Amino acid sequence: MDATVVESNILEPLDSQLLNDGVRVISRLISKSRKETGVRLRLKDYRPESRSLSASIFYAKKPQKDKLYEKLIPLAFNVVKQCDKAVSRVIHASGNTINYAWIKKMEHYQSLLKKVIDQTQRRVFGGESVPASEKVVSIFEPHTNIIVKGERKIQYGHKINLSTEKSGFITALNIEKGNPIDRDCYIPLLKKFKKTYKCTPDVTISDGCYASNNNVKNGKNIGVSKNVFHKKNGIKLSDMGVKQKTLKKLKDFRAGIEANISELKRVFGLRVATWRGESGFKSFVWASAISYNLSRWARLQHE
Repeated sequence: MDATVVESNILEPLDSQLLNDGVRVISRLISKSRKETGVRLRLKDYRPESRSLSASIFYAKKPQKDKLYEKLIPLAFNVVKQCDKAVSRVIHASGNTINYAWIKKMEHYQSLLKKVIDQTQRRVFGGESVPASEKVVSIFEPHTNIIVKGERKIQYGHKINLSTEKSGFITALNIEKGNPIDRDCYIPLLKKFKKTYKCTPDVTISDGCYASNNNVKNGKNIGVSKNVFHKKNGIKLSDMGVKQKTLKKLKDFRAGIEANISELKRVFGLRVATWRGESGFKSFVWASAISYNLSRWARLQHE
């Protein structure tokens, strides 16, 4: 078993850009209201001003940024209010032909823009470090998580945990929500394997970050007799059920999953999921994994 991160197809998130994205999307929906709902709305278009302020913030120095945010945030608030006005007028003027899909989009983006305004105010004016779980990092891919692994660079997407077997086939895969620690993902992946195949492997070898005495115990309860980890992290070899010589062989075997993950990213595009939305992200990950397995199966047929 091992974990990796699949990134969402977004730019590095900046509060000014997120505010501008929210303003832009809601304003565009308002401008298309006649085509979408049959109701023409005459509301001020804040997009040019928002775009200019966002660009100025990007290039400005710290003292100037704060003053520019003092203009951009009220502008974004005005667009939030416009959203309420627009929805109210459409409902009032539409009678029995209300376009609920348009209204749902308006409310969806309004909610995201409110969250971006809140996190920007807390960060810029309150000096607060907003927790990753409370942040919006994309208006267009709001499902995206902030992933930090050790001292590596911050990534924006989803952590995936996967397992492979001796021929390199991917046997189980979980797309995680948030940024769970690896040792909390060990048992769920084993359960996923057992549910799929109605059996469990006799031996598993995983990265050291999955290691814990609870995982050894719970793994045995599920049916895995030897739960082995690349690093002991205080776990006795006797508890894992192996000797030092066997551990070395298993470590060498585990190194193969690094090459599998590398191939998934280089050949099958799993570095960045380019399909839109949360369902598109998940479909992209599974399509890459299935394509990888089919390709490996085809190669094995000719060996």
